[in-house]
Amino acid sequence: MDVSLESVRVERDSRVLLDVPSLLLRGGRTVAVLGPNGSGKTTLLRVIAGLDRPRVGRVLIGGLPVNASRVAYVFQEQVFLRRSVRDNLELGLRLRGLETKERQVRMEEASRLLGVTHLMDRRADRLSGGEGRRVSLARALCLRAPLVLLDEPLEGLDRPTYSRLLHELPQLLAAFDATKLLVTHNPGEALRFAQDLVVLVDGKVLASGEKSDVATNPHVREVAEALGYFVVIRDGRRVAIPPGALRPGPGPLDFMMDIDEVIDLVATTEIAGRIGEVHVHVELPTGSEPPARGDRISLHADRFFELK
Repeated sequence: MDVSLESVRVERDSRVLLDVPSLLLRGGRTVAVLGPNGSGKTTLLRVIAGLDRPRVGRVLIGGLPVNASRVAYVFQEQVFLRRSVRDNLELGLRLRGLETKERQVRMEEASRLLGVTHLMDRRADRLSGGEGRRVSLARALCLRAPLVLLDEPLEGLDRPTYSRLLHELPQLLAAFDATKLLVTHNPGEALRFAQDLVVLVDGKVLASGEKSDVATNPHVREVAEALGYFVVIRDGRRVAIPPGALRPGPGPLDFMMDIDEVIDLVATTEIAGRIGEVHVHVELPTGSEPPARGDRISLHADRFFELK
């Protein structure tokens, strides 16, 4: 189900939080909204969910005005009743007027797909971070809404839980027969989870489309930086270099790097320093002799994109 925004503008205390003349999110796909903190990502979700009203403009879901019954929202915070997981999953279904048998069928299906069947009788407000994320997803899945919104789904988790869900979330999202829209400030998450990307900076959409198109045509500095690229000047040209594309030694596009730190990561060695005023990190090839702090070495980029 497509989601479209037309001339949407959100203001608060005379400050523009969101200014989107036009945006189309294609139905049936997973879309990541990527941008730095404070860029308006959560505001965009809340407007699409109908929780915030734009000052002007409109949001259409499947060509119709926003209707809460067609949206499932997975909040960043764990928002649960102080009751069992079963009660929390059932509440939304009760509010939508579903019969007991249908509620049971949906809860059993969602709990099985999200792997939380063993938690159904536990107090939802006493779950661990990873358990809570799974239950939040199961609660959304129960609703069978055509649009699912996820606000920073992996934020605030401990490292083992984060690593596990980073691997599992694409499969978990596949359980939803819906358009999925998630927000993140982490470009690695956006590229891992999504088919389409929207880059939002200072409340404005600077790029949108299939992730391969956006990632290989960043066009402007703000989009490149949101994608985690290093943006440097070379021979009067502004170029964006993806993470991992810098290598020691000369090449077609080379730079001089002033080394600030040599970092022993046991399995690998990383050097941190500056190309001009731009801070960069470079992983050294296995077995190579590391330079010393204060050295100046040559680097080259094996992938880069010219910017406007």
